[in-house]
Amino acid sequence: MEPDFKEWDQVLVSTLNFNNLKGPNKMRDSFLGPFTIIRLIGKNAVEVKLTEKFSRKHPVFPVSLVKPYFQAEEDKFPSRKKNPTPPDIVEVEDSPGPVSRIIRARKIRLNGKDQRQYLVRFKCQTADKDKWLAEDAIPDGNLHLRNSEPLGGLNSLINDEPFLEGGYVSL
Repeated sequence: MEPDFKEWDQVLVSTLNFNNLKGPNKMRDSFLGPFTIIRLIGKNAVEVKLTEKFSRKHPVFPVSLVKPYFQAEEDKFPSRKKNPTPPDIVEVEDSPGPVSRIIRARKIRLNGKDQRQYLVRFKCQTADKDKWLAEDAIPDGNLHLRNSEPLGGLNSLINDEPFLEGGYVSL
């Protein structure tokens, strides 16, 4: 049995058919709102006043995708803790520190162009933190690449693997 809605009721709208929300489906909210019902369209649909963010979405929803909104009552549950606001996302610096050494080099094809990348080990980091970086992305790249030359040159670091294109090996 569907709940009876009236004009100006506050409701939550299901995100089941919203395909323009960011993030993975399992991490999204199941319902959005609250939205105000502007008018009833028969017994099976309601028209809601959407916020600016969803203004391009059609405002009519079937009652099966709408549920009543109940505002939290702090006086009923005084010991209930409010959800804290999530902390602001802080951008973490890409490189985990100064470069210790260049371990290996490879050639890959990106956007139809050959590019040389270097496997870089950072100081005070383990091997699982090694990263493949382009020459211009390596901090003090010229210095480290020059220091790699006497050890047999960078050509000795390059393995004879075929070029990688779009994640596939092309032979």
